[in-house]
Amino acid sequence: MPHFVDADATDVEVHDDRFIGAVLGNAWLERLATGFRWVEGPVWMGDWDCLLFQDLPANRTMRWTDGLFGAEGRAEIFRAPSHYANGQARDREGRLLACSQGLRAVTRTERDGSVTTIADSHDGLRLNAPNDIVVSRDGAIWFTDPLYGLLSDYEGGRRPSEQRPAVYRIPPGSDRPERMVDDLVGPNGLAFSPDERRFYVSETGDESLPDPDRFIRVYDVAEDGALSNGREFARIAPGCCDGMAIDENGWLWSSAEDGVHVFAPDGTLLGKVFVPERVSNLAFGGRLLNRLFITGATSLYALTVNVRGAAG
Repeated sequence: MPHFVDADATDVEVHDDRFIGAVLGNAWLERLATGFRWVEGPVWMGDWDCLLFQDLPANRTMRWTDGLFGAEGRAEIFRAPSHYANGQARDREGRLLACSQGLRAVTRTERDGSVTTIADSHDGLRLNAPNDIVVSRDGAIWFTDPLYGLLSDYEGGRRPSEQRPAVYRIPPGSDRPERMVDDLVGPNGLAFSPDERRFYVSETGDESLPDPDRFIRVYDVAEDGALSNGREFARIAPGCCDGMAIDENGWLWSSAEDGVHVFAPDGTLLGKVFVPERVSNLAFGGRLLNRLFITGATSLYALTVNVRGAAG
């Protein structure tokens, strides 16, 4: 039976003994900044010693920098307009990649600060609204392209779709996205296992339905990037998995309506970390990759944990 652990200001529910000790009793859930419209797309910039994240409906990318010697940290605007950027990642050269719902494109920030569009179409048709993104060790860029950014003027602009939702891969050295998954209604967050033999995709479904079908799917990954054996990995309750992160153990840390849910590689629910707001996404960061940054509705949170994020 699940039981609660008193972690001071952090409410933790343990479902499997393997999760005991993953959240430290003297490491509190911190609310770093608040007052945003809807935060998303956290990415740790180790060489800059900061976190970038999106205030998505406000059309701006924010930067969080820790304070030094007891000074308060601060959140400041990194880029505005952001063209309604959502998910972010870094490529193998450390350049920033972003999913732009406004531009309906995947962009790259070059070292001189200029922004290059690296994908905005497939087979001659416009992408929908790229949502989340990850880079594999071979340099391939993987991203999801659901309809969500086209459905309202709040996060990019209401426009017609030109093709079905999908997951794409841009091979190393190419600018032509390959469609890898096309049977999900709302492909959203994505992540690789530490050995990159598994690929996780969250299905957030048709949000116009009263009870959309929502789950996390996992695929086996071949040496050439081909996916096979797609199967259901887990379901989140309450809510759904929007974004996710993987730690060094291969545990999957998923966003949920009530916080963060953590799963073992076999799909076993290990535990939950409760957050006061609905969680959209999360990322490991900090010098040791042991600080879990959590984007929760209107606020940015952080929790130092006793595991490290998978090295990427």
